[in-house]
Amino acid sequence: MTMHMRWTICAAAALVSAPFLASGAPVQGLGGQATTQSHPQWVAQARIKPSASGKAGRTAPPPSTQPQLPPRVPFTAAEDAASSIPGIPAARFWVDSETDFNKALPPQPGPWLILSSGGSDGAFGAGLLTGLTAAGKRPDYAVVTGVSTGALMAPFAFAGPHYVEALRKEYTNVTAADIFEAGKTGESFVDSWPLRDLIAKEITPGLLADIATEHRNGRRLFVVSTDLDAERCAVWNLGEIAAHGGDDALKLFRSVLLASASVPGGFPPVMVDVEANGKHFQEMHVDGGICGQFFVAPAALMASTSDYRLPATQLYIVVNSGLQPDFKVVDRFAPAILTQSVGMAVKVDTRLMLDRAYILAKRSGVEFNVATIPASFDAPSQGSFDPKYMGALFQTGYEQGQSATPFSPQPPPYPQGPALQPSHIEKTGAN
Repeated sequence: MTMHMRWTICAAAALVSAPFLASGAPVQGLGGQATTQSHPQWVAQARIKPSASGKAGRTAPPPSTQPQLPPRVPFTAAEDAASSIPGIPAARFWVDSETDFNKALPPQPGPWLILSSGGSDGAFGAGLLTGLTAAGKRPDYAVVTGVSTGALMAPFAFAGPHYVEALRKEYTNVTAADIFEAGKTGESFVDSWPLRDLIAKEITPGLLADIATEHRNGRRLFVVSTDLDAERCAVWNLGEIAAHGGDDALKLFRSVLLASASVPGGFPPVMVDVEANGKHFQEMHVDGGICGQFFVAPAALMASTSDYRLPATQLYIVVNSGLQPDFKVVDRFAPAILTQSVGMAVKVDTRLMLDRAYILAKRSGVEFNVATIPASFDAPSQGSFDPKYMGALFQTGYEQGQSATPFSPQPPPYPQGPALQPSHIEKTGAN
C-alpha cells in the first residue's frame, strides 16, 4: 500500500549527520528519490511545506502545543530481553532467537513472499502483485514478510488477492502531504502524524479479521522493527496479534507498521509498551530496515557456515528498489554527498542479502525467485511521492507480473562498468 515509508533523503541527510540510520543500516529517505530542485530552494520549501491538515478528516496539532516529552522509565538490558507485550506474549520474537523463529513458522511448508524496503518505489511491488493476480499466477503464500515499505504492503499481500485494488490506489495516489508534515517534534525533524492517520484509515477491523482468519488457517505474516534501546531487531507476528482481536491488538498492529517505517531522526520513533517480571516500561522502536533490506530468516541461519534448511517450497523476493548505478555529478553539498553515498550503500547491501538468500535457498532445495525494478525503467520524478512517477513504476511492475517471466531464478548480475544511459531518477535508499 501507499504508506511506503521513505522520506526524501535530502531532508534526513541535511538534518541527521549519521550515515547509517535506516533501512539496511544506511540512512534512508522516505521518498525513494531526491528532489530535483536546487538545494536552497528545497530547504526553503521544506521549512514552509503546506500542512496536510486540509485533508478531510484530519487535523494537525499546532506546533506550539506540542507537549514536552516525558522522561522514560529506566530499565536494564536483562529486563528488555525478557520483555513481552502485555496480554499478547506471542506478538513478537527477537530476530536472533532461532528457536522462537522456528516455533513461529507455519505447520506446513509452502511458498514464501519476501517484500523489501524501498519507499515510494514500493509501487513496483504493488504493481507486480497486481499483475500476478490478474494473470492468475499468484499462490497463497504460506509466509509473507515485510520491512519498511514492504511491511506496509505486507498485510494486504497476506490478506488475499481481493486487496490488490487497495495496493494500487495507495501506491499511485499518495503525496508527501499524506506522509509527513515539516516541523520538529523533539524526537525528529518532521512530524509523521499524517502517516499515522493514513495507517489508521487503511488498517481496519475488517482487514484485521481477514488476517486473523488466514493466521488460523496456518499462514504467517511477519514484519520487522528495530528496538533502538537494545540495538536488537524484533519480528512481529502480525497474524498472532490480529487473532488476539480487540482494540489493543488493532492499536498495536498499527503501531508496529508505523515503527517499521519510521526513519530514526527523520520521523519520531514509536514507543511500545512492554512488561518484564511485573515491571512496565516502553521500548523505542524505529525503522526495521536497520536490520536489513528484507527478512527471510535469522542471520545465523542464513550464514554460509550454517546447515539450516528453510522449510519453504519456493522463495519469492520482491526488491522494491533499483540495483543499477545512477551516475550523477555530485554537488559539493552535504545532503547531496550523503544521498549518493547512501544510495550506493543500499544497493551493495541489497545485493549481498540476495546472494545470502540465494545460497540458503539452494542449500535447502528451495526454488529461488527474485523480482527487481528493471534497469530499463527511467521515468522522471518531480520529487518525493510523485504520483506520476509512482504510477509509471506501478505499471512497470504490473506488466512484469503479467509477463511470462515475472521472476528471475537467480540474483541479477552485477553491472559491468557505468550504465549506458544514466537514469533521471536519484534513488536514495530503500525504506
